[in-house]
Amino acid sequence: MKKSNAGAFLAGMLVGGAIGTIAGLLVAPRSGKETRRILKKSADALPEIAEDLSTSLQLQTDRLSESAMRNWGGTLTRLKEAIAAGIEASQLETQEIEPPRDLTSNTNSTETRL
Repeated sequence: MKKSNAGAFLAGMLVGGAIGTIAGLLVAPRSGKETRRILKKSADALPEIAEDLSTSLQLQTDRLSESAMRNWGGTLTRLKEAIAAGIEASQLETQEIEPPRDLTSNTNSTETRL
C-alpha cells in the first residue's frame, strides 16, 4: 500500500469503527439504561479518536506538502531549461533566416544615386 493511501486507510478504519460501534450498540438487545451508559462511554472516547484522526491527517498533509515542494523544484528546473533551449533555438533560427545586413552598402548606394 502506498504511504499516501495509508493515512486515508487509517482514517477510514477509525471512522468506520466508530460508526460500526454506534450502530451495534443501537441494535443490541440490551436495556435502554445499559445502552445509554455504553453510548456515553463511546461518546467520551470520541474526542480522543478525533484527535488521533486529526494528527494522522496533519502528518499526511505535511508529507504530501513536502513531496509537492520537491516535485515543484524539479519541474521548475526542467521548465527553465526548456525555456532557455527554446530561446537559443529561436535565436539560431532567426540568424539562419535573416543574414546580417551590411549597413555601409546601403549608405553607399544612396550616395551613388545622388
